[in-house]
Order: sequence, then C-alpha cells, then structure tokens
Amino acid sequence: MSIPADLKYTAEHEWVRLEDGRAVVGITAFAQNQLGDVVYVELPAVGSRLKAGSAFGVVESVKAVSDLFSPISAEVLEVNERLNDEPELVNDEPYGEGWMVVLSLDGAEGVEALLDAEAYAQITAEG
Repeated sequence: MSIPADLKYTAEHEWVRLEDGRAVVGITAFAQNQLGDVVYVELPAVGSRLKAGSAFGVVESVKAVSDLFSPISAEVLEVNERLNDEPELVNDEPYGEGWMVVLSLDGAEGVEALLDAEAYAQITAEG
C-alpha cells in the first residue's frame, strides 16, 4: 500500500501535505481501503477553526461511518466541494483529487507532532 514519503500523517489515518503556508488534508490509502466504497463525505465550513485531534467531519462508506480528525489546530481555508457529488474520489485518488480540506499554517499548532511516512507505516503494519 502506498505511503508517500513527502507527506505527514496522524495515527488516525489522515495525511497532511505542507505547501505554501497551508496544509492540505485527506485520509490515507490505508484508511479508505479499510472503509470500502465511500458514499458520503461531510466537511466543515470554510472559516471554521479546528482544534488538533478534534473531529471535523465524517466519511460514510458501505461498511462504516468514521469521524475525520484534524491533524493540527488551524482555520479551514478551503473544502473539496467535488466530494459532494463525487465521494468516490476518496477511494480513487486519496492523495490527489480526494483531498478534503486546506488549513492555514499561520500560527498552526501540532505540525511537529505529525508522523513521517516510516512511523505511519509501522502503525499500519500493526493495525
């Protein structure tokens, strides 16, 4: 299973791509595989303030409903509106078009606590 080395991860299976003072967030290939076919994604409103470790949305699949957890404390700058009509993007392209939110890194707390690809690989091997 693919675990891109250029991303950061949470133990709850979210990934974070740091770019240009922003953090793009989605769920990992491992997570979407465990969920099965995603049929619905609920995301926060732009401008919402998230706290690291708190739930910010929901992914519903044919197997289960799972909370999404914020990897950092930050403001929501963008949400992936395409997921409203195309939730399967989470399965098809979890590290690409299946992204979920873009967070501000300005004053963001928790980036240093995120896992690298090697540490995340150990979690998925155990789980």
